[in-house]
Amino acid sequence: MKKMLMASAASIMTAGAAFAAAHSTEVKIGVILGFTGPIESLTPMMADSAELAMSEINDSGKFLDGMTLVPVRADSTCVDSAAATAAAERLVTTDGVVAIMGADCSGVTGAILSNVALANGIPMVSPSATSPGLSTAEDNGLFFRTSPSDARQGVVLADILKDKEIDSVAVTYTNNDYGKGLSDSFISAFEANGGTVTLNAPHEDNKADYSAEIGALASAGGDLLVVLGYSDSGGKGVIQAALDTGAFDTFMMGDGMYGDALVEALGADMEGSFGAVPWSEGAGADAFKAITDAAGINGESSFTRESYDAAALIALAMMAGGEATSEAIATNLLDVANAPGEQILPGELGKALEILANGGDVDYVGATNVELIGPGEAAGSYRHYTITGGTYETVDFK
Repeated sequence: MKKMLMASAASIMTAGAAFAAAHSTEVKIGVILGFTGPIESLTPMMADSAELAMSEINDSGKFLDGMTLVPVRADSTCVDSAAATAAAERLVTTDGVVAIMGADCSGVTGAILSNVALANGIPMVSPSATSPGLSTAEDNGLFFRTSPSDARQGVVLADILKDKEIDSVAVTYTNNDYGKGLSDSFISAFEANGGTVTLNAPHEDNKADYSAEIGALASAGGDLLVVLGYSDSGGKGVIQAALDTGAFDTFMMGDGMYGDALVEALGADMEGSFGAVPWSEGAGADAFKAITDAAGINGESSFTRESYDAAALIALAMMAGGEATSEAIATNLLDVANAPGEQILPGELGKALEILANGGDVDYVGATNVELIGPGEAAGSYRHYTITGGTYETVDFK
């Protein structure tokens, strides 16, 4: 009987060791985005794109002697810093992630960086947090982003108005780090170009009625209304109120306003409105469209390219460092993102792993022509679009 018990115990221990060994080959990556909140119509495609890069790495079978990347999703809410911090803490302490692909909105990204990433040495690569304030945030070399700062977006928006010879606008922005940073950047550039802002007014998200805000903006006047908000929340509400009252019929929009849901709801009434959103063109963008189409993913939504690139960079940095650790990611991410090295496009991650395994260098071009500058943020390019026939139509790239 004792021998049987010992044999059973040995079997259990062997099975447990086998499970632990198998489990240890998993490398968990947090995917923290606003699955609820003011950009919830965008984040499923962003997450799918990031996870497509991880699947591509796994399918190659070449990542660190057969280790497997496992995405773990968490909800940033986009706007609730306390909830986002708690979600990130669970990713680190409970799920054991070595890096975070995210967060998305600037305020919650800053909160996660200062409250979770710094304390635990966890690198973050955000595909969409664009506040200029993040450029100078204390990060100990742990924070990167694949979308350009709003310091540049403000200039792009101002230059679009200059090209259109529009020199008087009213501005409304979502009342948070993202909205205020973009508003400041835009107004500085617009006024430097000789433009006049009749009123710069914040709006709160998730209000039922924006008639008071529109009344003030309409009274101030302007050739059009600049809306720097979110397509699923206050920005959409402000535009709807303006259309309902006839206060404005043309709008210029920042990147947070770009979304299929917006034109589906309001596009027929927004003919001629326009804006800018981080975007890219060229071989990398074409390759990304090919692999997302093949996977049944809507890669033409905003920040999908940046999400794929963020996840790819995390994996390639680990491969370059030879270990699945946070330290390897932080140390090697800039090296794999920039020249020198063999250029890598979407769909070529297996090739990149081979090069790195053989001691070579890669220059990850990705879907967005990645080039990380300064404190690890993207130079980036913007798609200037106009709404024509209820759809987004490209004007040019800036």
